[in-house]
Amino acid sequence: MTLPATPIRGEGQIVVTGGAGFLGTNVAQALARRGDDVLIFDNLSRLHVRENVSWLQQHDGNRISMRVADVRDEEAVSEAIRGARAVIHLAAQVAVTTSVDDPITDFEVNARGTLNVLEAVRRYAPNAPLLFASTNKVYGKLLPVEALERDGLRYVPRKPQHTSGFDESTPLSLYSPYGCSKGSADQYVIDYSRIYGVKTAVFRMSCLYGPHQFGNEDQGWVAHFVISALRGEPISIYGDGYQVRDILEVGDAVRAYLLALDQIDAISGSVFNLGGGPENTLSLRELLRAIEKMEGRAPEVSFHDWRPGDQPWYVSDTRALTGATGWQAQVNVDAGLRRLRDWLIASAVVQQTKREAVA
Repeated sequence: MTLPATPIRGEGQIVVTGGAGFLGTNVAQALARRGDDVLIFDNLSRLHVRENVSWLQQHDGNRISMRVADVRDEEAVSEAIRGARAVIHLAAQVAVTTSVDDPITDFEVNARGTLNVLEAVRRYAPNAPLLFASTNKVYGKLLPVEALERDGLRYVPRKPQHTSGFDESTPLSLYSPYGCSKGSADQYVIDYSRIYGVKTAVFRMSCLYGPHQFGNEDQGWVAHFVISALRGEPISIYGDGYQVRDILEVGDAVRAYLLALDQIDAISGSVFNLGGGPENTLSLRELLRAIEKMEGRAPEVSFHDWRPGDQPWYVSDTRALTGATGWQAQVNVDAGLRRLRDWLIASAVVQQTKREAVA
């Protein structure tokens, strides 16, 4: 993974909210290894994140410190961000299914939590860049199944204008409580740049995967499929499995964040779609086939009804990000999947989750 050569200039730490999570761990590591001091702000509520923190402290503890707190705690957020050099806001409630079950908590974490972060930056670190992890779910369901046709193990759009993916001009269509809460946060981040002059950039992310991802049925589907296959456990598919996403290896996502951080003066106020793009797409059935080739056996699969807000076909058009920063995805699907599999085996995640299932 090629990183910018020097850290951003200035005093203070770079605060990474949700820094013990999948993307946060990889971002924090990359920042520390190029010479930045990092403060991880995380409530440690998700499974396995404590293992990520231990790993970071073992490998880069001289540059990484930890604050265990919640973005819903306005005072704790303000204390952490006061005097920060930059903020990367990744903390979130990340599952559509959880948002449907508990929309109030989803709103409090995603929308109000983001507003707490924005206010802390505006009041206590006004020169600090703020990068925000949004989601492609702000675009809604987009193409219905009727607008698609089957091509082998995947759907493809009937109209060719969609083949390059959806760009940032795609109208917002907030679907599901998760889509609404993240969409609200997304728009607040943009508006704080317009109204208050905070230097912000928004990434509307597609499916990320890679090391330090402990995927489950509700979030992180690529890692969830691979973990389940390695454990010999059945996989549940919601929908028909022909739905398509562009997927992005986490190292490529980290490069995008660091490039944006270092070029914030030029891109402040911008929104970028971040994903693998048309060159790195995968249907659920194609991932099952890839796993079968890697493992020599097909996973056991069951099919269930579509879930609220599921997108039958979504691919990111990332040309705006490339034009603004020079970023391009570098890791192809085959290499990325093997890298994820190797990490899962080497880190004993599969054995750990087996023991937890028994317990």
